[in-house]
Amino acid sequence: MTRPVMVVVAAVVERNGCLLVTRRQAGAHLEGYWEFPGGKCHPGESRDQALRREMLEELDVEVVGPQEVFETSHAYPEHTVELHFFRCSLNGAPRPVLGQEVRWVPRADLVKLQFPPADAEFIAHFLLS
Repeated sequence: MTRPVMVVVAAVVERNGCLLVTRRQAGAHLEGYWEFPGGKCHPGESRDQALRREMLEELDVEVVGPQEVFETSHAYPEHTVELHFFRCSLNGAPRPVLGQEVRWVPRADLVKLQFPPADAEFIAHFLLS
């Protein structure tokens, strides 16, 4: 059986040695897990456009200078996620528009939080190497 593929983008924002993470809300897939902010690409939308739209919708900030730094995929029972991580800066301070929890976490403390498998792979291979 072929699973549908969902293309997802994530922002990797670092300030003063801390990375920006958000917590998935109740009712969401993998609720309570921490993640790098971002979301799904809409049909016909580039990954760059999706990143900019998602960050504006979720955190009311503009993305500056996004550069893709890591790509991975993970097969969940219901779908496969193709996840693209973009290192970028923000114009403004993130504000949780949807009421989600937002934290700046020191790089070394990321391993103390529960992340979805694809995010955990990124942390292990890119951030902690």
